[in-house]
Amino acid sequence: MTARNVTIEDVAALAGVSRAAVSKVLRNAYGVSEPMQQRVQAAIDDLGYRPRVAARAMRGTSYTLGVELPTMANPFLQGVLGGLIGFLEATRYSVIIAPSDAEGNSTQAIQTLLDYQVAGLVTIGANATADWLEAQATRSPMVMLGRHDESVNYDTVGDDDALGARLAVDHLYSLGHRRITHLTIGAAQHPHMSRSSHAMRARSYRHRMRRYGLTPETHIIASPTEESAYISTLGLLEQPIPPTAIFAGHDELALGVMRAAAQFGLGRSELSIVGYDDSTFASHPLISLTTVRQSSDEVGKEVGSLLLQRIEGRTEAAHVVITPELQVRGSSAPPPPTT
Repeated sequence: MTARNVTIEDVAALAGVSRAAVSKVLRNAYGVSEPMQQRVQAAIDDLGYRPRVAARAMRGTSYTLGVELPTMANPFLQGVLGGLIGFLEATRYSVIIAPSDAEGNSTQAIQTLLDYQVAGLVTIGANATADWLEAQATRSPMVMLGRHDESVNYDTVGDDDALGARLAVDHLYSLGHRRITHLTIGAAQHPHMSRSSHAMRARSYRHRMRRYGLTPETHIIASPTEESAYISTLGLLEQPIPPTAIFAGHDELALGVMRAAAQFGLGRSELSIVGYDDSTFASHPLISLTTVRQSSDEVGKEVGSLLLQRIEGRTEAAHVVITPELQVRGSSAPPPPTT
């Protein structure tokens, strides 16, 4: 007998209990005695039984949480996922991941996870409309990361992106920079994404630049990748009057900016660079990226906590905002006196 064809009846027979008793143990139902749990668990271990997710969902819960990811490459999102998984270690829940499609559309990934009857869903920067997300959240508890929607049916967790962008601009201005360009992603320009993290950072950047009497220069790139940021920065640096500082929408983009700066032979005094997220690589001494810190581990744990609260019956929407901090490192410095 293999684990694939072991049934709940086989477990019940080996443990000498009823099928219903095994089901109660699997569901951690109230009223199951400790000796009963031990006998059933011993039978499960001996037979290598694995309950089918679909069957568990029909009995009440799959104990599976779905995570929709816009990309598998972003180090900050990897940290969020690690924080979520670490938070769930003390629970019966596990995680399955569905990445967005090649065009960055998240609706298919979310729909797929819902079709698997996940017990709860985490969406990260989903580019679906708020109305569509509200409708899906009636099917499964949902927590959104990376958007500040004023939602009713789902929770949101996000950094104070307006404050974070102000910290970045204020830092560069205090160093003496006046030609500060903001590098952001095209997805943030969609009307229904006006409350996304990147859109709010871009608005705050423009507002802060005007507050200082400066002309904001927002440069939009097609995809949120290091390669796209690298190519775009090459174009910026070829301008007759290039920027002396670039504030990148997140750290992966900042890496692309650093790569382009190195190709031009520019040191930090010729081009200061500030990122956002404080990803794990940012503090590496060979990178030393000045960046706005939002703790990915803290975000992941917060997402997990809210989702389990939703699963346990909370219905009132929660909107958690985390306070960012500026981490000053070697990638930013005063510009040359002539600029």
